[in-house]
Amino acid sequence: MLDWFPGIRVLSLDCFDTLLWRDCHAPSDLFAALPDSDGIPINAYQRVHGERRARRNARAARGVHDVAIDEIYRMVMPRAGDAARARASAAELALEARHCYGFAPTIALMREAKARGLQVILVSDTYLAPRPLLDLVARAAGAETAAMIDRVFASSTYGLPKAAGLYREVLARMKARPDQILHIGDNADADVGGVSPFGVHTLHLRQFSERSAQQLRLENAVAGLIEGRGHSSPKSPQPHRPALAMADESDAARHFGFATLGPVLFGYDQWLRTQAAELQAGRPGTVHWLFLMRDGYLPMRMHQKRGAGPVHAIEISRLTATFATFAQDPAILRHVEENRGIDPAIIARQLRLPDATIAQICANRSNADGWRALHDWCRVPTNRRPIVKAAQALAERLVSHVRNTVRPAPGDTLMLVDLGYNGSVQSLIDPLLTRALKVHIAGRYLILREMQAGGLDKRGYFDPAHYDHSVLNAMTANVALIEQIATAQQGSVYDYAEDGAPIRGASDIGVRQSTVREAIQQGCLAFAGAATAHVVRADTPEPIGPWRQANAATLMRLMYLPMRAELEIVSAFEHDVNLGTCETLPLFDARVARAGLLRQGLFYQKGARRMFLPAELAGEGFATRLMHLATACFPMALVAADFADEAGRIAVMLSRGGETAWIELPYRATHDGFFALCIPVGAGRFGASVPFGAIAAHVEIASVVAMPAAEYLNSRHDTAARETAIVPHFDGIVALTHRLWHCPDRAALVHFQPPVPADDDNLLIVVVFRPIGVDTNI
Repeated sequence: MLDWFPGIRVLSLDCFDTLLWRDCHAPSDLFAALPDSDGIPINAYQRVHGERRARRNARAARGVHDVAIDEIYRMVMPRAGDAARARASAAELALEARHCYGFAPTIALMREAKARGLQVILVSDTYLAPRPLLDLVARAAGAETAAMIDRVFASSTYGLPKAAGLYREVLARMKARPDQILHIGDNADADVGGVSPFGVHTLHLRQFSERSAQQLRLENAVAGLIEGRGHSSPKSPQPHRPALAMADESDAARHFGFATLGPVLFGYDQWLRTQAAELQAGRPGTVHWLFLMRDGYLPMRMHQKRGAGPVHAIEISRLTATFATFAQDPAILRHVEENRGIDPAIIARQLRLPDATIAQICANRSNADGWRALHDWCRVPTNRRPIVKAAQALAERLVSHVRNTVRPAPGDTLMLVDLGYNGSVQSLIDPLLTRALKVHIAGRYLILREMQAGGLDKRGYFDPAHYDHSVLNAMTANVALIEQIATAQQGSVYDYAEDGAPIRGASDIGVRQSTVREAIQQGCLAFAGAATAHVVRADTPEPIGPWRQANAATLMRLMYLPMRAELEIVSAFEHDVNLGTCETLPLFDARVARAGLLRQGLFYQKGARRMFLPAELAGEGFATRLMHLATACFPMALVAADFADEAGRIAVMLSRGGETAWIELPYRATHDGFFALCIPVGAGRFGASVPFGAIAAHVEIASVVAMPAAEYLNSRHDTAARETAIVPHFDGIVALTHRLWHCPDRAALVHFQPPVPADDDNLLIVVVFRPIGVDTNI
């Protein structure tokens, strides 16, 4: 930039968000951490309101546009003395010093300017006087940075911000012509619009791309939902801001990893290191890092990227860990009983029964009948004995895998590292490894939300010590996205050789997904070198708390408010289930979701079989997405009727043979102005006639289908496979298109004939429509 303006003699810089950046999203976010002053609590609202009143009063009384900090605190603490107010303002400056830092590229520019013989000045819109502002620079970015600044001009000194003419005062006091000055700042209105009219060269420092700015805004919004409020820390810390500001966005997949999971796994690794040190200090022996494959793969790569001692990739799947527990005979029946409702063939494969036995037990039976048959089969001791014997052998091979990979000594600690979120593998193998290897097992997870109080040594970067179970449940609801990004490109282990070498199944994930995933992982790893590379601080901040808060907001934002560019990257991703089945599930399906929303509203998700449901709402408006996030984060005892109020009623004629009857039925709002009219036609398959003319002059039809009533009411995931499209027959209604019907009068009817009975299920005809026109009762 200096080369662009060869004749300049002065480099003029804005201060905040140009030279000094803050750890949080907005300047006022710091005020959440204001300490009590002389026993008087001061909250963020009072501080912001006090500044607003001070500025308003100054304009009215003195005709000035800006005020000093002491005037602000006279409004914040009107009944306190001068000394108390001075202590309060000093506490605010101390807070600023702790949470401000120098932006390294700006400081590098200052060094180059001084090397070329230029003066460096600060011109800032601030309530601080020049001396306290320079002192703040020294406290936040170091004395070396402050020493490069020749003069400071503050708006509070002259009562004028840059947009109102502050630079006139600057020019009057500088021995340089306007064309010999280059001013740089982040606020286009103030630093360009307010300065360039004086003939000064100006440049706008655009901190973030539009994509990164939106990401940070959304993370700030999410943080407001999931974080408590207190006086210990600023609101919405964002320590990853400088790295995002300097990010290369040319490769979409790589940048996706850099900006999302990069910060999360960086923060997670910082925490893991503190946990390992704590375990080492508190226990005898050596702490061994064991990253559980496959989901522990990317955390392991991040740990190695940041510099690490020996680490071990351990392959213990839930499948092998579960089967190893069957070495204890009672575990077999307990497993079957705890998995009532699961496809019995899957449970049988987890027991490693022969295919012929599985077919004998499960073939031609419903899930419920098949489960009862499997349960009865397992109650026979002679049937269980081969399972126990095979499980004992696998347990020995699993122990060999750990022993030969890690070579722990008795008394050592095995620190299991994984994404989480229940620590199921640890719960299953902890007794086995503890007994066989005489070691201590400590699980350290990204997310920990245990379903049972197991009493094992488990902790999470995000766990109940920091977030309540509603937030943790919301985090885990869409963790499949994170799993598919973090995983290794290999099949899941299903057995071990006698020497403990893992035997893996085939990977069902395609080449394209693997290629995109590797690009995302490379971006994550690039963040390790950028996390603090652009920060100059006088003091070392607390490393865990702010990163944890920021990472929680990043993770929840990605899960519930994903941006369109992000979804394009993972749109074709699938999730492999790996629990005795080769099944893969799509992460999301926006087409199916749209039909579900129109038919049932947000409650369509109750029975959906995709793994990243918030992604399906990306095109449905921010209000819908935010409502979904709020209902995920906070316990709300809501039912479908709370989301879909009755909008009106209509008389529907049911007919069969020569008999007819009129019943009044409600229609309920679903989504995007559409309504659902559910007509019960029973097992006898009544015909139904609907006078849509009584509702509107025109109606737009999204769908008309018949389906089992129980499936609609319970949101069964396979409803679409059992629905039948209904062909309408018109009486007085004109079909302008197959979706747009004109109803010229209130008596205009459409008749629906249900399908021919195939079973005894009670059916519903579900009509999803949107009224159009002035003749409406809605």
